[in-house]
Parts: sequence; structure tokens; C-alpha cells
Amino acid sequence: MRLLSGIKPSGDLHIGNYFGSIKQWVDLLNSSSDTQAIFFIADLHAITVYQDPKKLKEKTYEIAAVYFAAGLDYKKHIVFVQSDNPDHPYLNWLLTTVTPYGWLTRMTQFKDKRQKLKNYGEVIGAGLFNYPVLMAADILLYDADSVPVGEDQVQHVELTRDIAKRFNKLYGETFKIPEYTVNRTVARIKDLQYPTKKMSKSDDNPLGCVYLLDSIDDIRLKFKRAVTDSEKSIRYDVKNKPGISNLLAILSASTGKKIEDLEKEYAGKTYAQFKEDVAEAVIAVIKPLQQRVKEYLSDRSELERLFKLGVEKAREISTPKLNEALSKMGFYKYAKK
Repeated sequence: MRLLSGIKPSGDLHIGNYFGSIKQWVDLLNSSSDTQAIFFIADLHAITVYQDPKKLKEKTYEIAAVYFAAGLDYKKHIVFVQSDNPDHPYLNWLLTTVTPYGWLTRMTQFKDKRQKLKNYGEVIGAGLFNYPVLMAADILLYDADSVPVGEDQVQHVELTRDIAKRFNKLYGETFKIPEYTVNRTVARIKDLQYPTKKMSKSDDNPLGCVYLLDSIDDIRLKFKRAVTDSEKSIRYDVKNKPGISNLLAILSASTGKKIEDLEKEYAGKTYAQFKEDVAEAVIAVIKPLQQRVKEYLSDRSELERLFKLGVEKAREISTPKLNEALSKMGFYKYAKK
């Protein structure tokens, strides 16, 4: 089974990314001997909106360091930088030619991002519109069996399936139709200041998001100031107690304990004690991770060696698939004699 996913090097990774995606991936892969993972750093996706060049470079290294520090085995799995593999933008163009314009106009995430950029007075690039086709290329190049996504990306994977089916109908069976799984944990971990919306690495309020590389003092401060409610009971009730429910979800992700067991454990305890315990549980997980990340970031040449190793392994899979698509479409260098 082949699993594929990517993270954009834009903004800072937070505990929602870690508990909802990265840690789950690593736990799944460590418990399975017949699953291969392909994880890429989606820098081509990041530039659909303007990125400071220096920050883009730094975040690329940082995300790779987090992957490896979290326990991803580069000998078994494939980790690479998207822009290192030219097969991605190449197949993107081929797929763009078979993707109806109307399909892209229905993408709700584009509409949401377009409105947000308009509100900030920023220019909207065509790449933002075409983003889902590049995502389709990312997936279809590797015959991925499963694509773990957040709920906001489900529509894009469904589009990928439609594009693959249309290409196969036009040119013959070429691409595997991928399945997807939704990361419910990502959806459950919310902003500490606005607990009705998900935690985001591009959030404007720094107190609402706990970043993986935050200082220990900052982590404690953010949980201390986390929004709760005027009641005194610690129970999971998303509608009426979103702040407390969010903290319970974070504590559950940090400790591995079930939320119902945590409700019993904290019956009668104060919000102050509860928030302090959540902070310490997160720190117990994050502090050793931070140390390992720093070790990787201290040796950029080693990270670059792993990038090279990863993209070589990636192209062993992606290039034959790209060539097959080119052959099916009739390009003379690839067409069968």
C-alpha cells in the first residue's frame, strides 16, 4: 500500500499538524510492514500566494527536520522537496489540458482564498486557480492508494479522481483512482482564542496557535490564556463548551487517553489546573521533538543529502508514470514504435 501526503512550507507547523497528521503517519507506518509512504514538501503549492524567498527556504529545511525528528524512516519511505522533481509541474500541464474549466470554478477553497486575498488587497495569481490540478499531478504520479487529507482538501482529491477517470477515458488506462482518508484529529484541534475554528499556521493571532518550535514559556502562556467559559465543569461539549472541548482534544492527543476517561479524571478540578496540565502534557511531547529538530537543522548538508536521496527514489516511480502519460497522448519521443 502506498500512502502520499505533503505539507506546504508556509508559516510555522503547529500542534494540529503534528498530532493530526505527522504523528499519525509515523505511528501508522511504524506499525505496518507493507505500507510505503511518500511525503513531499510542497513548495510549488506554497507559491500560489507570495512567499518571502528567505522564509520559503528556511521553512523547507524546517519541515524536513520535523519529518525526520518525528521518526520517519528515510530508508524505507520517501521524503523529498516537490520542486526537486520536474515531473510534478510537467504532469500538471498535461492534466490541465484535460481538466474542464468548469470543474475548477467549483472549487470552494479557491473561492474562499480569493475572497480573503481580495480583503487584503492582494493580487490573485492564476496558480491559485490551477492549484488543484497540481495536487492531482502530485497524487497520480505515484499510483497512490491512499491520500490522508483534512476536510478542506476532500474536494481536491475528488477532483483528482475525476481528472484521472477523464484522462483514462480519453487516452486509455493510465492512472490509478486514489482513495482518501480524512484526518478527523486535525479538525478537532481548534484555535485557543477562537475555539470554533481550526488551528492554523497562518493565523493572525499568535496566542491562538501553539507552534511546534515555540519556547516552553510561550506554550505555557498560550494555554494559560486559552479561552474557556463561565462554567466550572470539564466535559466534552463542542456546541456549548468549545474551549474546554478543544483542550480535552489536545490533552487526549498528547497523552493517548480517551476523552471520556479525561472527563472523569478532571471532574471537580479547576480550569486553571486543567489548562496547566494540558500545557505540560503538550510540552512533554514537544520538548524532545524540538531537540531532535534542532539537531537536524544544525546540519543542512545532511538534510540536502536526504533530499537528493529522496527525489532519486521518487523519480524512479514518477518518471515512468509521466512517460506513460506522454506516450498515451502521442508525443513522438515517448510513443511506442
